[in-house]
Order: sequence, then C-alpha cells, then structure tokens
Amino acid sequence: MFKNHLKIAWRSLKKQPFFTFLNTFGLAIGIAGGLLISLYIYDELSYDKMFADADRIHRIHADIKFGGEDRNFAVTPAPMAETVQNDFSEVELAMRFRTQGSMLLRKADTEANIKELQTTFVDSTFFKMFGLDLLAGDIKTALKSPNTLILTKSAAQKHFNINDAVGQTLVLDNDDSYTVTGVIDDFPQNSFLRDHTVFMAMSGYEDSRIVNWGSNNYQTYIKIIPTANVEDIQEPLRGFLGKYVVPGVQQFMPGITEEQFKAAGNHLIYSTMPMTDIHLRSDRVAEISRNNDLQSIYILSFIAIFLLVLACVNFMNLSTAHSLKRAKEVGIRKTLGSNRGELIRQFLVESGLVSLASLVLAVILAIILLPLFNDLADKNISIPYTNPIFWLILLASGVVLGLLSGGYPAFFMSKFIPVKVLKGTSSNSIGGGKVRNALVIFQFAISVFLIISTLVVYQQLDYIQNKDLGFSKDQVLIVNDVFSLDNKATSFKEEVKNLSYVKNATLSSFFPTPSSRSDTTFAPEEGLTDQENALSLQRWGVDFDYVSTMDFEIIAGRDFNRDFKNDSTSIIVNESAVSIIGVSPEEAIGKRYAPLGSENPEFFTIIGVVKDFHFSPFRAEIESLSLHLSDRAYALAVKLESENFSNAIAGIEGIWNQIAPGQPFDYYFMEDSFNDTYQSEQRLGRIFFIFTTLSILIACLGLFGLAAFNAEKRTKEIGIRKVMGASVGQISYRLSIDFLKLVGFAILVSLPLGWYAMNKWLEDFSYRIEIGVWVFILAAFLAVAISIITVSYQSINAAIANPIKCLRTE
Repeated sequence: MFKNHLKIAWRSLKKQPFFTFLNTFGLAIGIAGGLLISLYIYDELSYDKMFADADRIHRIHADIKFGGEDRNFAVTPAPMAETVQNDFSEVELAMRFRTQGSMLLRKADTEANIKELQTTFVDSTFFKMFGLDLLAGDIKTALKSPNTLILTKSAAQKHFNINDAVGQTLVLDNDDSYTVTGVIDDFPQNSFLRDHTVFMAMSGYEDSRIVNWGSNNYQTYIKIIPTANVEDIQEPLRGFLGKYVVPGVQQFMPGITEEQFKAAGNHLIYSTMPMTDIHLRSDRVAEISRNNDLQSIYILSFIAIFLLVLACVNFMNLSTAHSLKRAKEVGIRKTLGSNRGELIRQFLVESGLVSLASLVLAVILAIILLPLFNDLADKNISIPYTNPIFWLILLASGVVLGLLSGGYPAFFMSKFIPVKVLKGTSSNSIGGGKVRNALVIFQFAISVFLIISTLVVYQQLDYIQNKDLGFSKDQVLIVNDVFSLDNKATSFKEEVKNLSYVKNATLSSFFPTPSSRSDTTFAPEEGLTDQENALSLQRWGVDFDYVSTMDFEIIAGRDFNRDFKNDSTSIIVNESAVSIIGVSPEEAIGKRYAPLGSENPEFFTIIGVVKDFHFSPFRAEIESLSLHLSDRAYALAVKLESENFSNAIAGIEGIWNQIAPGQPFDYYFMEDSFNDTYQSEQRLGRIFFIFTTLSILIACLGLFGLAAFNAEKRTKEIGIRKVMGASVGQISYRLSIDFLKLVGFAILVSLPLGWYAMNKWLEDFSYRIEIGVWVFILAAFLAVAISIITVSYQSINAAIANPIKCLRTE
C-alpha cells in the first residue's frame, strides 16, 4: 500500500511543478537557515565542555561596592585558591591564572622577538584541574620550578621544533629567561583558553605569594569533589569578608570592622559560577577571554524557530489553497471506496516527499553557505559529516517537519464531502479561507517583527558609531610594545612627532579603547581611613601630551604642564569622579587625595577635570577615572594629520626599525579597536539582516503562490468583469486588496510586539537610542511594498488575460 501511495504522490507532485517548487524551495530555505543557526547555537553551548570533569569546575567571582563604584569582578585576591582548598572539604583542587596579555619572546641566542598575543601565569595544578596531557615534557615536573613555562603546539612550532622545544631557553620581554618544560596541544576555539599560547609557572611570580586580600588580580578556579554540592560553600564564601578580608586590610585601614564596612554602604560578596556557564552568562571585569551573552542565543533560537514555522506555514497555506484542484480527486476516491485514513496517509506521503526533497536541498544550501555564515558569525563551524547522531537528528527533524506542515492539509482535504465537491457547489468554501488568512497574517507579522528588530539594531549601532565619545578615535595609530625600546621610547616618540603627517603623539599603557586597566581607592586628605568618602578611581599613567592627543575636553582647571614641577603629584579626573566627590568641577580643583589607608601617604592634587569620555562599552556607565604622569608605557598613540595611512605607517615603521632592529613592529588603529568592542552587536545586526531577508523571501513565496491560485480560482469572475468594462487597474486592485488587508492586520499585530522586544534588548545599554515612530512607519511601508510587488505580478497577468478563453464554455 505504501508503494502505491508513493507512486501516486510522485505523479501528483510531477503534475504541478510550480506548486512543488514553491513548497520545496520555501521549506528548504527554512531548514537551511534553521540548520546553520542550530550549528552556531550548539557551538556556543559547547564552550569548555571538552575538559575532563568540566561539570565539577567552577570559577570564584567577587562583587564589590566600595569607593562609590559597584563592580563585578572575574578575579579574586592571590590567597583565595589556597584558602578555599584549606577551608572547604568540598574542594578537591584549586588553581589560579594571572593573565599578562601579549609578550615578546625570543631565543636566548637571538635578538629578534616574536610576539605571543596571550600569555598567563598558572599554578602547577593547571594540568590536573583541566585534565591536560603534554605532547612533550614531564607532566610531574612541568611548571613546578620558577622561570619555567610550557608552550602550545603552534607556539612551539614558531620558536622551535616541537620535539626539540623542551629544555630550550626563551627570553620574555627582553628581560627574564624562562626554560621550556613542556608542550601541550592547541586549545579548541570553543575554549576560554583558545587564544593563550604561553603558560608560565606561578611559583616564579612574586606577587602570587603575597597574602593581600585587598587586591583582585587572579582568576581562581576550583574543582569540587564528585559527591559535593557547590551551593554548600556559597554562604561560607560570603563569610570571607569578616574572616580574611577585613583582618587583611587592617594594616592599611586600622580599626576597620565588617560592621563599619557594611554600614558605609559597601559590600564584598564572593560566589562561584560553573565554568561551562561563563561563556554565555558572565560579563565581568577582567574576563580571561571575550564572552558572548545568553540573550543572543535566545534571539537566534527564536529566529531559527521563526524560519521553520514560516516555512511550515507556507506549506500549509499553499496546500490548502491548492485543495480546489484536488477536490474532485478526493471526491472520486471516496466514491470508489477510499476511507479518510487512506486519504490522510496519501497526503502525508506527499508532504513527506516534499519534506525529504527540501531536507536534501537544505543540506546542500547549508554546505554552500557555511563559509559565508562563518564569516558572518566570526566562527569556524563545520558540519559533522561523520557523526551519525547529527544525521539521525536531521532526518527526524525532516520527518517531524513533514508531519507538522503536511498534517493540517491532509486532515483538511480528507474532510471533503464527495457529493458537494463532485457537483462543484462548494468551490468557494473549499479553500479554508479563514485559516489560510490567519496563516498569512502570522507569516507577515513575523517578517515585520524581524524588520523592526533589524532597523533598531542598526540604529543602535549607528548611534554607537556616531555618538560623541568625548575623545577622538579617528586617525589615531597605536604602536605596541614600546617598552622593548628601553630608554629610547621618548626618543622614538619625538622622532615620530617630527614627521610631517603626524599631529601629535603620546606614550601610555592606557587608552579609551580596550587596553590595560588599573584602579586604586583614594581617601581625602582630611580622612585617610574614611570609608564613606573613599573614592575608587581608574588610575591611568600618561604623559604630558596625552590629553591633547586624545582630544579630551577640559571643563575645569588645566592640563599637565612641563613648567609645573609639582605635576608629578597631580591628577586630572573626569566628571564621574567629581560627581562621587559631590562638588562642582571648579570646586574639585585643589582637593588632595592619597591611597586609602596609606602609612606614608603620597598626596595627589586635582589640577583639572575632563569631560566624561567613553572608555567602556555602551552597556556600562562611565566609571570614575584619574590621569597621572608616568614614564611607564606599553604603547605610543599617534594622531595623524592626513589620511595617507600607508605612508604614515611606513615612515613610523622606518623610525622603529632604526631604533629597534629585529623587534616586531605591531600596530592597530584606535577606530578598529573601538569597532571590535561591539563585534557581538555588529554580528547580531548582520544576522538579523540576513535572516530577516530569508523570512521575507519565504513569506513572499507563499504570497506569490496564493496570489496565483487566487487568480486561477477567480478566472471566470475576472473574465465577466472585463466583459462588463472593468479596467486592468480595477481588476488588479480587486485581486490585491484582500492580501493587503491581511498584511495590514499583520502590521498591527507586529508593531507592539516589536516595540516591546527591542526595548527589552536596549535595556542592556546604559547609553541607547529611543525607538522613533519612523522605525514602525518604515517597517510597515516595506511590508506593504514587498507584498504589492509580490502580488501585483499575478494580479496584472490575470487582469490582462483574454476573457474569451475563460468564458467560451459558458
């Protein structure tokens, strides 16, 4: 019987190629889009699950409110790891990371450096914590001794042959020598350690041995025993404030108690987060790598579901509309003895064939489009061809989609009453008009919703790109690693400033775009242990040309000046710092602050106030900040006069090579760094645009098919109207207006939903747009325009047809 169903289904589909194409192609687009998004989501959800015992590994966090600032840190004090392992029987193992960013590495017998972008100190328990093996070296001794390190496979290949790397000596940042004691495999891209290539022994890092509970610089990971519940240590962790932190800082703040600390409105809360949750649920200060957010996964999941639902709705719509052509077939088959169950099975086989063909086409489309999707999503996703579970899930999904999309048409058409359909008396009611109209409204409501979302995302990105940031990011070139020039960094800067196309230059390690960050808690001169008036400030070391090069606006006081000898103990603060002090910018000038609890305080005098500038993502409020003079610098920022960047870079590189032959010349533009900060938003905008286009295409395919069947159904009516004198425009209007009414209803449904959803998305930004009325007007206009274009072709074709051909039998 199934074979018979299969033959009839094949013949039926061959007889109506246009209908078959619309259904197959529409469903294939939906499945292909859903498949690509599903691969992306699977990759995001798989982060850090490759490590042994990943479900037992947690990171300790610190939520701190102090000095007028409320911050959530991914780092904790140096003694945290040892303390939790000693205090909690639930903790099997603890280890720390102390990230160092990029470093210059060279062999001991050469002068030429090679730059490694991500390096870190780690405890010797690193291997045991994450279940790692060495490709070369002895895991029992690697990272045990000071001044030893291990390299990833790719880093080892850059510096040595992998088999010859162990025992070799590397000089780091032209300073300390380290011995290579092991080589590990590269970390996969879905790991938080994906960019790290050099791991140095923590035992050689002096700061890691200092018991200082007032400084947070270490990523602390713990592994709990299999029978333990991590929730059992949360409350004891909170008790660390009174047990360790307060006693530990009393040398700086004599007499401080936990009660005083809390009474001043402060808090310090330690807690844990599962390692496998960090990538999507953590956005804290000092993350070890760039994370995504769970909201984007929800958004993409909804888009994937929308695409599949749109494709299924398309199928149902076209099938029910097409039922007029199949009505007599159903009537004859029922007259000849077919029962309803047989007819349902027949129509389900047909939908199954379409679904299977769509699935094959979707896989082909996904394979073709995957490289483009990887570029779009900044991923390296591949289709798991050798994984049988993947193919089983895909096949099962295809079967389910076939049943869902073909179920309603099958039950709908099997209900036809033979007497009525064979007499032709119910041709006007056969099509399931109300349900079909509801499905059209649903389709376009989703499309309009996605159009609104795309417009809002792009408007917010445009706002970020064009908002006054409080500094000039354009035509600013950042040259890294100037510390490698030793005492020649200032000479390098002055020579660069003499170039004709250079406007200004400044040496610093701190810039408004992603760079180093450092903060200190200050107290006013009149109360060096006064918690209530403490002031937590980002503390940036700069030179005399920093403010002018960055183009900051001074709203009170003055800039640093070489003629003022006391400027070495002066600071410039931003508006946010002044607001915490509680005075006007003018009143802040002359106030003196020293690090909180200093035994021999060095006072810093506020000499200037700069207008707030954005140095954190727009999702965060601008923090309080201070600038002080320092001769320690990691980079040189160069403000260029012209846009002839190639000549400027060549000229600066020429000076670099004269001063530091053999040292790598590494640079980037500040504007590019700023744009990188908003990669996730830009990626979301591109994904919205692509999949909104796909949803509109699917909806238009369905509308196009419905318009064709509608025109065919009303052929005689059109002929009579033409004979009675109706113009082409009038007939086109009559055929189109019903569809436009449905699109209008869809717009009314989608506008409030789009407004609510995008306002929720914008709530994550401290600096955001207000959604204007024009967004909804434009979305409605686009929906109407697209539907008119889609329907008008069929309407005009029907309107210009010769009425004699359709009326000759009457």
